[in-house]
Amino acid sequence: MAQRSRPTGSRRVQVLMLCFLAHAATGVELSVNNHNDDFTLITSPGSRISLSCLAQNNSQAEELLWYRGDNRVDLKDGNKENISNICISPVSESDNGVAFTCRLVRDRAVQVSVLLDVRFPPSAGEDESIQIEEGKDVNLICNAKSNPQGQTTWYKNNAILTLQEHYQVHQSSEVFQLSITKVQESDNGTYTCEVKSSCGDSSKNFHLIVEDKKPAFPMEAIIAAAVVVALTVLFGIVAQREKIFKCFKKSSETAL
Repeated sequence: MAQRSRPTGSRRVQVLMLCFLAHAATGVELSVNNHNDDFTLITSPGSRISLSCLAQNNSQAEELLWYRGDNRVDLKDGNKENISNICISPVSESDNGVAFTCRLVRDRAVQVSVLLDVRFPPSAGEDESIQIEEGKDVNLICNAKSNPQGQTTWYKNNAILTLQEHYQVHQSSEVFQLSITKVQESDNGTYTCEVKSSCGDSSKNFHLIVEDKKPAFPMEAIIAAAVVVALTVLFGIVAQREKIFKCFKKSSETAL
């Protein structure tokens, strides 16, 4: 076993040395916006960003590549040799955390990456009115997405919500949710989701209206059925009355 492992380790060292020598042989360095190392760029939605990649210490024309994450960016001819520029416009929230990387075609280990840090405030959403039958469950959901991530708080009728046994709060990086199980009449009121971050604040109101529990059989259907039965009985009585009158009339005529 020991005799087999030594050649394997030796081959690994040889591969690493070849990679190092290949990198050293190029002697080329890249810079993006005058940065020779990876860096983070803070920006905001709607802005425009220009990234310029430059090959340095090169003795020949060097072809460059750009990547957005793992996806290659299409570059026009004339924008690939020695210097290459890309533009992100407009910047969006979805660009947050995305890396743009410039690489050397001849040695793709030579690269510089730019990580976008897109700062934006929370937007909790539009107010809602919710009607819920007593005894049922309800979920109040607001959008808590922001960068940096904000602090979230629930209020009821403008006072910090005291969590009761049938209240549950769930939170992720994007959603802030209050779940109320088996809603009671005392749960009536206005619930407010508030999200605060260093970029701004946002809130959303939920006007919760708890309705009386409906009977197992709808009252309207019961009333309608009672009316139908009453009319049927009434029509039956009327029909029988006409038959009685006819029989009485025939008996009178026979007696005459």
